[in-house]
Amino acid sequence: MLFRLLLLLGPSLALAVPPASAPHLDSRGQAAYQNFLGAAAPRAFAIAPGGAHAWVAEAVSEEVAEEQALEACRRYSEQTCVLFAVNGQQVFDGKRWATLWGPYPDAAASARAPVGMKRGMRFPDLALSDAAGKKLRLSDFAGRVLVLHFWGSWCPHCRAEMPGLQRLAQQLGKEKIAFALVQVREDAASARAWLRRRKITMPLYDSGARGTRDAALPLTGGGMLADREIARAFPSTYVLGRHGVVLFSHTGPISDWSQYAEFLRHAARP
Repeated sequence: MLFRLLLLLGPSLALAVPPASAPHLDSRGQAAYQNFLGAAAPRAFAIAPGGAHAWVAEAVSEEVAEEQALEACRRYSEQTCVLFAVNGQQVFDGKRWATLWGPYPDAAASARAPVGMKRGMRFPDLALSDAAGKKLRLSDFAGRVLVLHFWGSWCPHCRAEMPGLQRLAQQLGKEKIAFALVQVREDAASARAWLRRRKITMPLYDSGARGTRDAALPLTGGGMLADREIARAFPSTYVLGRHGVVLFSHTGPISDWSQYAEFLRHAARP
């Protein structure tokens, strides 16, 4: 039987007809999903938080389609991949979806985690400054879930994404979730001026960058970390758990930040 596999980056009651779109997918992902809907069975479509997805059509069986779609999705994401649709049915568990950043390591497990930028690692302890010039460490945010956003006012995608991130911060209000904007390759005064003009109220923490040639961020205790180690492109966002471990990361703009509100709330629960 002809086998075809398509890979593209980018609640539990089965429905007779899958919905017209899937969560977290960008325009390319939604186009892939539309192609899936028109493909021949056995077929399966898998997704992960952040937009990674994969689908399989004309597999030898429904079970094989499910296994291959999940396996393919995992190649493109550190997050947990789940099935969204199989043949003509939605099998997506919406209640489980917002829990997929877990399990969340406690303080002891977090302290044992290696330092790095991948999921399950402790994010490097950057040395930053607040608007008043007070020095602080990234680890000072311990106890709260932290949305750590690397951006620049020189970056068109960063500028376009920022209002959506601001709406998410306002939506979450005073919950135990912090937002930290960190500017790259420009001085903090220029970044803050742009934020004021656009009425963006999320706090910016100065990375120490003063211009386009400043391509490294200082670490607590000395040393520097190249910004390209943090991000292949800007904007880039990390969500850190209450003890500094990476729960989620995304390179590039996110089209609908509101879809992440329940993920953040779940991660912030005691």
